[in-house]
Amino acid sequence: MEKQKVIISTKLENSVATAVGECERDRTFILVDETTEQLCLPLVAGFDCVRDAQIITIGATDQNKTLDSLSHVWTELQRGGATRHSLMINLGGGMVTDLGGFAASTFKRGLNYINIPTTLLAMVDASVGGKTGINFGGLKNEIGVFSCAKSVILDTTFLKTMDHENICSGYAEMLKHGLIANEEMLAELLNFDLDVIDYYQLSRMLADSVQVKERIVDEDPTEQGIRKALNLGHTIGHAFESFAMKSMRPILHGYAVAYGLVCELYLSCVKTGFPVDKMRQVVRFVNENYGKLPITCDDYPALLELMTHDKKNVGDTINFTLLGGVGDIRINQTATKEEICESLDFYREGN
Repeated sequence: MEKQKVIISTKLENSVATAVGECERDRTFILVDETTEQLCLPLVAGFDCVRDAQIITIGATDQNKTLDSLSHVWTELQRGGATRHSLMINLGGGMVTDLGGFAASTFKRGLNYINIPTTLLAMVDASVGGKTGINFGGLKNEIGVFSCAKSVILDTTFLKTMDHENICSGYAEMLKHGLIANEEMLAELLNFDLDVIDYYQLSRMLADSVQVKERIVDEDPTEQGIRKALNLGHTIGHAFESFAMKSMRPILHGYAVAYGLVCELYLSCVKTGFPVDKMRQVVRFVNENYGKLPITCDDYPALLELMTHDKKNVGDTINFTLLGGVGDIRINQTATKEEICESLDFYREGN
C-alpha cells in the first residue's frame, strides 16, 4: 500500500494547493456532509486550486455512513463526469473520510483522493492509515478496503468549529496512542485540561499522536501484526458503539473507545500484568470526562454477540489487544466470556 503524505498545516491554502498540485486531475470533487458544508467548506471553497470543484453533500453523523450514502456519492461522481483521472477531496470528520475514501477507491476502480479532516477524531485516527469503509448490517465499518489518500492535511483551525463532546471523542484515540507509546506521552495526555483547551499544546500533542499511528501503519499497513496495537479499546468499544446504535441511543466513536479502554485495561491487569495504579489513573480520567454508557448485566449477551463480529477475530475466538505496561503491546490476546463479563462488571460498578 502506497504511503500517504501527512501535512501538518499552518497555512491551509498553501497546503491544499500543494496537495492538489501533486495529483493528476481532469475534474475535482469535494465531499462534505451537511455540517461541514456550512462550517468548513467556506474556509476552503475560495481557494484558486479548487475553484472549479463540484460539491457532493451527504447527511451528517455516523448514521449516514451507509450503503445509501455511498451510492449517492457514486451517482454524483458519475453525473459529474468523473474519470479515473479525477480527484476527490474529503472535507469532514471520520464518517466523511471513511466513506469518501471508500467511494474514491472503488469508483472506476479507484481515483486519487485527499483527506482534509475537520474533527480531532478524524485528524488523529480516521483520516490517517488507509482504512476506508461504511457501516453495514448494524455493524461498524463492516465493508471497506485499505486504500491511502494521496495526502492528509491536518490543520487545527477546524478544531475551533467543534463542540466539547467532539473534542473529547477525538481525544480518546490520542489517549489510546499514549497508552501504546510511552509513559511521558500518557502523562501529558492525562494532565491536559479538556474543559479549558490550550489549542497550541493540543496541536503539538496531535502531531505526536499522529506520529505514533504513522510509525505503526508503516510497519504493518494491512493489519497482519503490530497494527493491531491500534485496536486497543476497540473490541469492546465497537460493541458498545454498535449496541448504542441498535438501541437508538447513538454515542460518539471516541466515547465508545474510552469505555472500551476501561474494560480492556481491566483485562490487561488480570491477564497480562498491566499496573493497577496506572489503570486507575486512566479510568479516573475517563470517568471524569466521558461519564458512562448505561448498561445492565441483561445487556451482556448482546454485547458479547457484537464482539464475535470483530474483524480481528479468528473463528469464534474474540481477539483483543492488551498491554503488559504502557508501551508494552500484547496483540492476539483472548479472553473467556466470563472474563469479558467481569470487565463489563468493572466498567459498570467496580471503578
